[in-house]
Amino acid sequence: MPDPVSGRDYQVFVALPSGYAAQPQRRYPVLYVTDADYAFPLIRQIGRRLNLDGPALDEFILVGLSYAVGEEGTPSRRRDYTPTPNGPRGAPADATHGMAGRYIGYLRDRVLPFVAQRYRTDESQRLFLGHSYGGLLGTQVLLTEPGLFSGYILGSPSYWYDDHYMEGVESTFAAGHDDLPARVYLYVGQYEAIRQGDARYASRHDMVADARHMERSLRSRRYPSLHLVVDVLDDEDHLSVAPRGFTHGLEYLLGTRSH
Repeated sequence: MPDPVSGRDYQVFVALPSGYAAQPQRRYPVLYVTDADYAFPLIRQIGRRLNLDGPALDEFILVGLSYAVGEEGTPSRRRDYTPTPNGPRGAPADATHGMAGRYIGYLRDRVLPFVAQRYRTDESQRLFLGHSYGGLLGTQVLLTEPGLFSGYILGSPSYWYDDHYMEGVESTFAAGHDDLPARVYLYVGQYEAIRQGDARYASRHDMVADARHMERSLRSRRYPSLHLVVDVLDDEDHLSVAPRGFTHGLEYLLGTRSH
């Protein structure tokens, strides 16, 4: 799926529900996931496993968003998933950051229309999942183009980025809007915090405090159509938390018992 603006190519992976061919009139929720190399096969199997003993989740179309063809994951994601050029200390001198706005435009103008035209998606249930920089990207979508998705799974979002830049984005959005229609599940691991003297809390940033701060800001706006759940998952760190967070997020957005 080429991006004519940047000149880069990206792959789009699609997994269809098992009953897709047998039910040609049915439309399905569609979940877009960043970091597809890792997240796409994992979410596919989590969704399958949760339904082994009966329908716990609505069947859904899964779309994986790859890194740019010919690039490793790290340079691709730090360029496409971050909001400003001001990357973290320690990044290589030639590293490129801050192209998330352009990448969101690529999703809006190219990927979403392609998937909607080719597959039987229910566009009223278009969902997003991202972890770490992917969660930062998802928050930027939520607060700049909220109509792109109706539900979000925001995993361990990197709100520390560029001196907590996303807090200003949230304030700007709030100044111009009185509602934010979305269902949001935000998770972070217990050990993604800073606690002196305890080696389990090995994070360089207090991502738990950052998540709670964003939660307080969003709740303070009293958006009537925002449904927000924030979970601090015990005994998890930044690298271990994703599978558990994915599972809870899928249950929140697609669980048959949540309807």
